[in-house]
Amino acid sequence: MSITAINEQLLRAIGVGIAIVRCEDLQILFTNAPFSEWFGTPGLDATLPEILQDIVVDDIKAALHQEGRYAGELSIKRKRRTLIIALSISSASADAQDFYVVECQNITRIRELESMIDSYSTMVERNTRELEREKERVERLLLNLMPRTVYEEFKTFGVVTPQLYESVSVVMLDFVDFTRFAAEHDPTVTLGELNDIFTAFDRIAEQYGCERIKTIGDAYLAVAGMPEPSPDHARAVANCAVRFIRYLERRNQSHQYKWQARIGLGTGSAVGSVVGIQKYVYDVFGSAVNLASRLQGFANPMCIVAPDAMKEFLVDEFQLVDLGKQEIRSFGEIRLMRVSPGIELARKARQF
Repeated sequence: MSITAINEQLLRAIGVGIAIVRCEDLQILFTNAPFSEWFGTPGLDATLPEILQDIVVDDIKAALHQEGRYAGELSIKRKRRTLIIALSISSASADAQDFYVVECQNITRIRELESMIDSYSTMVERNTRELEREKERVERLLLNLMPRTVYEEFKTFGVVTPQLYESVSVVMLDFVDFTRFAAEHDPTVTLGELNDIFTAFDRIAEQYGCERIKTIGDAYLAVAGMPEPSPDHARAVANCAVRFIRYLERRNQSHQYKWQARIGLGTGSAVGSVVGIQKYVYDVFGSAVNLASRLQGFANPMCIVAPDAMKEFLVDEFQLVDLGKQEIRSFGEIRLMRVSPGIELARKARQF
């Protein structure tokens, strides 16, 4: 076997098509089997532009002049399939003649794989973005159900250890005649009103370092002093309560529906933990919560009632009116007081 035959067999084995083209008239002088398989067997006087109809000769010459090599791609139809051929053209000289050496390689499979990889990458990126958005939605939901520090513990360990807080304060609010209002109005109106009011309450609670724990129908429960301890927890819930009342008063002046609320404050110990396995709810239990719940029942509309145990923490900032002793279920006889804003606090509340 001659060297030429061996070279041609090697070129066929690696799938490279070769054509030798005379520079002066671009006549094709030689093609190997892969080239002819892709582009057909050229006639005796066939030229390169006749066989490769998509090429631009001027571009080839310019690239050869500037870079010494031309590289490009061609798409050809073979039966029902489109092939992508990588084209490389370089110059050569022999026996005082100049030639172009045209090398062709079928890169259809490579392009298909690249397209598949691009599609897969796009899909992965899209799914990653969707997972990130879903993660953010879940995080926002969980942060609505529990304090951030509790959420961080839950995210890290998968469980939340019940914590006993020896000294916290609680504010419990309940609306007057809510059952009648809900029965007389469309549910969308009731929910819209509650959403508007509770959103404002959340902002107020956050402003004073209180954590809204939950709403139960028309009841609103917030706590100060947990999960982060605070020495001013009693003043924090009292400030919240005063602003809740002031907000409702101002809102009633400009809204169609008028709301009145009773508020009870409580202080003492509480336990905080996540309740449930399939439906997670962060909740607090203990004497502070129970006391606030009991005392809001002793409050007149748009009034705040607190136990006498909170007096030393509130006396400097609030007006306190002694309500005498009352028998409180599960607590026995407790002296109560009505909490109102002091002069300076009332001025600030009007500005709120």
